[in-house]
Amino acid sequence: MVVRRGRALTTLDLGERVVVRHRLDDGRATDILGELVELSATELVVRDRHDVVHRVVLGSVVAAKVVPPAPPRRRS
Repeated sequence: MVVRRGRALTTLDLGERVVVRHRLDDGRATDILGELVELSATELVVRDRHDVVHRVVLGSVVAAKVVPPAPPRRRS
């Protein structure tokens, strides 16, 4: 379970679209937006829209939450 501001992420959120803010090694923060595919006691895994898998150590998570599905893409 990830408890960071608001409702906690749990294994019930697997498959949901989430945004995760976490600290990089140099101390800067960055966000990952995508599908929560794994959540353990030590890390979470998010797959972004480009199918890139991001593994994040829970200790580096600053904030995380479920977000609404992406809006449909517009035709140009």
